[in-house]
Amino acid sequence: MKPYSKDLRLKVLEALDRGMPRTEVAQIFGISMPTIKRWLKRRRETGEVAPRPSPGPPARKGMALEQALPAQLRSNPDFTLEEHRELFDETHGISVSTASISRAFERLGLPLKKRHSSLQSATKRSEGAGTSE
Repeated sequence: MKPYSKDLRLKVLEALDRGMPRTEVAQIFGISMPTIKRWLKRRRETGEVAPRPSPGPPARKGMALEQALPAQLRSNPDFTLEEHRELFDETHGISVSTASISRAFERLGLPLKKRHSSLQSATKRSEGAGTSE
């Protein structure tokens, strides 16, 4: 989950500094009381209100997916999620789930819609054949 913005934190703390009750501030801004207490403590101890950086290294799979998927989709527009997953694993040596592939497509705004085949299905042909008599 992404941290609250610095702008919101400043507005909440300004409201508290003006004397507004914590419960009212929590309701107005849609945050919890423990969040307010953490922000007050952080400001008191460090003088800072900005969110702390996320611990650990950045997600390498997500970044790799976002860099590789657009070109992979252009090269293979009719692949399924599973086929995209397998190709990504083969070409980059990084194993990901089909759900990760799907989320990356969504984040990038890439379509996964398949083109309609030019061939009619067998049921369509048989339905159309009976109406010509």
